[in-house]
Amino acid sequence: MDKQWYVVNTYSGHENKVKEKLEMRAESMGMQDYIHRVVVPEQEEIEVKDGVTKKKVKKMFPGYILVEMVMTDEAWYVVRNTPGVTGFIGSSGKGAKPTPLQPYEVDKVLGNMGISRMDVDEDLKEGAKVKIIAGPFQGMFGTVDSIDLPNQKIMLLVDLFGQETSVEVELSQIEKA
Repeated sequence: MDKQWYVVNTYSGHENKVKEKLEMRAESMGMQDYIHRVVVPEQEEIEVKDGVTKKKVKKMFPGYILVEMVMTDEAWYVVRNTPGVTGFIGSSGKGAKPTPLQPYEVDKVLGNMGISRMDVDEDLKEGAKVKIIAGPFQGMFGTVDSIDLPNQKIMLLVDLFGQETSVEVELSQIEKA
């Protein structure tokens, strides 16, 4: 079964606490293979007040977190019964499993945060095949040449006009082929 992204409703203002609790519960209950990543969607904003410029981290969706998980009965139970969680978005209730987010929806949210949908440690290694999903090389396939994690960039070797060419793209612009 594939891991997918789901939106989880939490008490507003408790997103970071819920993230911590959910990660701790996943570890203590041995669910790391099912509950992979928990993300609180945030964006850094620059605020000018009385001539003073401040950087402020603002939640993109107050009261919501994103969870990358394999939807099994056990994983669903662990997430749903984490303190501070009020439910999944896209579920009709009454024990119905929620609908996962579409890849383009996840890419948009994570891209705004400078995060890739791909698990870099697991999915990206030199020589791995990837598909470019955004930017001037959209739709092309490439081979990973090098990864620059601090800058969220990756060097790919792509076939341009019959010649292997090195191009630099952002991590948010690629997906596993």
